[in-house]
Amino acid sequence: MKASVISLSLSISVGTVVYAQDIQYPNPFKHVIVVFQENRTPDNLFQGLCSPPYGNSSSCSITPSATQYDIQTNNWLDKKAPGGTITPGVVPLGNTYDLSHAHSAFIVEYDGGKMDGAAGVPCSGSCPPNPQFRYVDNSSGILNPYLDLATQYGWGNNMFQTNQGPSYPAHQFIFGGTSAPSAADDSKGIFVAENPGNTQGGGVGCLAPLNEYDWLISPGTAPNEYKLVNNPLGTLCFSRPTMATLIDKAKLTWKYYTSSPDGIWTAPNTIREICDPNSDYTKCTGPQWVNNVDKKSADVLSDIAACKLADVSWVIPAGQNSDHPGSPHTTGGPSWVASIVNAVGLDTKCEGGKGYWSDTAIVITWDDWGGWYDHVPPPILKHNQSDYQYGIRVPLIVVSTYTPERYINNVSPHDFGSILRFIEGTFGIKEGSLGFADARASNDLEGFFNFKQTPRRFKKIAAEYDANYFLNDTSPPEPPDND
Repeated sequence: MKASVISLSLSISVGTVVYAQDIQYPNPFKHVIVVFQENRTPDNLFQGLCSPPYGNSSSCSITPSATQYDIQTNNWLDKKAPGGTITPGVVPLGNTYDLSHAHSAFIVEYDGGKMDGAAGVPCSGSCPPNPQFRYVDNSSGILNPYLDLATQYGWGNNMFQTNQGPSYPAHQFIFGGTSAPSAADDSKGIFVAENPGNTQGGGVGCLAPLNEYDWLISPGTAPNEYKLVNNPLGTLCFSRPTMATLIDKAKLTWKYYTSSPDGIWTAPNTIREICDPNSDYTKCTGPQWVNNVDKKSADVLSDIAACKLADVSWVIPAGQNSDHPGSPHTTGGPSWVASIVNAVGLDTKCEGGKGYWSDTAIVITWDDWGGWYDHVPPPILKHNQSDYQYGIRVPLIVVSTYTPERYINNVSPHDFGSILRFIEGTFGIKEGSLGFADARASNDLEGFFNFKQTPRRFKKIAAEYDANYFLNDTSPPEPPDND
């Protein structure tokens, strides 16, 4: 394999477009794992960073210094409340309601950048008063694995989902840098903006049934959307490059671990070149699909144990472990993520006995904001992308032996394109060469790594469940999301 490189990005302006220039220098990474959880904001999931034993009131600020977390603990903005602010309440990690995270919900909450419209985000299920203005209760310590990872390694204060909507387009962006039907559509600012209509059941993308539809948004219609109908069959089976395209060209390996191969969280099922559907569009048959898309999420743990970790891996959880709101049973996420990190960190036999900890970077983020409150307004890109990028903040944790302890990154903005740039730079692929979100991103996570420091020894992340639990879990996998 070619010596891997990471790029230090310097931004220069040409007219009104900002391009990132790459300065490459050696780095030791041979593996990147992207762990993609569900539907949370920093203000909702990471209040524990602001209180003992992880911090105190001075650890967090809405105008943070280099050593403070950008978490707001009180006076959340609510234009419908007396005085315009509201005191947040608590909610269990496994709660009994769900908030809209459609593009329309983004517009309501964003409110032209004022971030005071969350009260207008629709709620379904057993909704308490002010359901949007809640943060996860950690009195039981259920979130401790996340808090340990954030404080032992790197945290990004300014991570935004690239898209302004729900899971289906978000997973397209983390895998391929766009949700557009084609490369030409991406340049025109035409994106899939929502989860599919799914009026008849069945799969999505290349496996969508006849007359299924995607909702598109374009500069000519925004904020309104319009339907792209799957008639004839295969209309929703898109042909465009993805990060997997670049990885294959570089003669590297990739894996996409998922629990729902037909679902909206499995990005490769929408790409014709990967899925290679049969004649009636009911099954993916392509060699990339067969060899690279693993239909059991927990197989990432067995592959690590067997020294079969791919160069680049995307890890999508089963619903029980996804952090998705709406069910009291979706509480396995912190342990699930910890099990992956521990599998890498505790390995002593792979890489010639050096272990995967010596050369693996783990990027942990969440696919969308889930309709929860967050106080930080996202920057909006210019030109054709402005109608759908960026979305509301999501958490970002970066873990490696070269990430300083309790590192807080204040570079803004990070997005899913930043992660793709990081993958490109790590493996000597020209940053931005995919031409989508990777090209529009202004950074590549370089600040999270200090290759001059002595590699850190791994300390096991304590969690309720370990890898054996997930490997031996025989319960039927729930979809990561149900809306």
